[in-house]
Amino acid sequence: MTETALAVELEGVRFSYGGGPVVLDVPKLRLEAGTRTFLHGPSGSGKTTLLGLFAGVLRADQGSVRVLGENLTEMSGARRDAFRAQHIGYVFQMFNLIPYLSVMENIVLPVRMHGSRKARMQEGTPSAEARRLASALGIDHALASAVGALSVGQQQRVAACRALIGAPEVIIADEPTSSLDHDRRDAFLDLLLEACQSAGSTLVFVSHDRTLASHFEQEVSLADANRAGSGAPARAEGAA
Repeated sequence: MTETALAVELEGVRFSYGGGPVVLDVPKLRLEAGTRTFLHGPSGSGKTTLLGLFAGVLRADQGSVRVLGENLTEMSGARRDAFRAQHIGYVFQMFNLIPYLSVMENIVLPVRMHGSRKARMQEGTPSAEARRLASALGIDHALASAVGALSVGQQQRVAACRALIGAPEVIIADEPTSSLDHDRRDAFLDLLLEACQSAGSTLVFVSHDRTLASHFEQEVSLADANRAGSGAPARAEGAA
C-alpha cells in the first residue's frame, strides 16, 4: 500500500522567543497533502507561532519541520525565504503588504519573482490572473490604487489574492476573515476552497470563529497539539 504523502510534518518541535519560555512543544503533527485543516485554540496558545514555523518565517529550536518533504529547520534563513516564496501562499494576520506598491503590484509579486508560481496560473498573464482573483473578492476596481488608501478589509482581500496567485502547494491563512463582513467572508471562503481544490493545494486555516470549521475536512486543536505550559501529554496526528 502506498503511504499517503504529507504536506507538513512536525517531530519533536520546541520553540521559544529569544531564549524565553518555551511557547511551542509539539511532539508530532502531520497534515496530509491536499487536505483542508482548521486550526484553532485560545488567544496566546501559539497559533501564529506555529504557522510561522510551517512557513519558515521562524526556525524551530529543536526538532524537524518538514514541508513538502523539505526540513525547514536545516535551512538557512535565505533558503527558507526562497522556499516560502516558491511553494507557500501566506495570508499574514497583519497582511504584510508593501506600502509603496499598488494593489496590482502587491498581488502579482509572487509570480513576478518565481517562475514556478507563474507556470501554475489559470490565466495567461500575471495581470490577468490578478484581475480574476481581485474580481472574485470585489476589489478589482482598486487594482491601480495604493494599498494604503484601502480599508482594512480591502487590504485583507489583497493579501488573500497575493497568497492565492500561482496556486502554491501550501496555503497558510492566519485569521483571514477577521476584518470581513459576512458576505465578503463567504465569498473569500468560496474562492479559497475552490482555489485549493483546483490546484490540489494543502490549506491550513486559523480562525477564532469555530462556526467556520464545517467548511474543512479536519480540525486541529492547538490546546491538544501543544504541550507547552499544559502539563499534559499532547495528542495530534492531524485531526482533532
